Amino acid sequence: MLSVVIPTEGEERSAVATLTALVSGVAAGVVSDVILVDRPGSSEIERVADVAGCRFMAFAGSRAAAMAAGAAQTKSEWLLFLQAGAIPDSGWIDESAQFIKVVSDAGRPRAGIFRYAPSPYADTGWRDRVRALTRLIAGPRGDEGVLIARRHYDQLGGYAAAGSETGLLRRLGRSARAELRSRLVRL
Repeated sequence: MLSVVIPTEGEERSAVATLTALVSGVAAGVVSDVILVDRPGSSEIERVADVAGCRFMAFAGSRAAAMAAGAAQTKSEWLLFLQAGAIPDSGWIDESAQFIKVVSDAGRPRAGIFRYAPSPYADTGWRDRVRALTRLIAGPRGDEGVLIARRHYDQLGGYAAAGSETGLLRRLGRSARAELRSRLVRL
């Protein structure tokens, strides 16, 4: 149903946490394949991909370019972009499946945005409050999870044409973005 692209930037522990959270999506039949994208020579991430049963792709370039390269290697009609260390909350599987169905039936291209939520166990400070205020004013950041139909992604030119992670969100525009209830907790 959907392919997941995770740029890891050498963060083995974070990548493992995200992959662990995706297991229930694989078991439910929502996630069909996962690709980890990391810089060349990252044997740790390549080993994690091998053990987890997902694909590894070596790529030298920006994170947005890495996500574009990873998306080009996937095979599903829907794409989910997550950062290493992003852990979706428990309702993400049902909500993603519902979102895909509603958008597919409506025929109007939209992308779902998973917002980061602070860990309930982390101390929050002034930086977290500033980040929340900035998000409220400027909209979602590029490092938040994005669920998008491959056709819509390709029409927008993907991350490669956008030049940056936030570029894709800007090209989507506010009317083509839906804020999902499910949150991502950052490890």
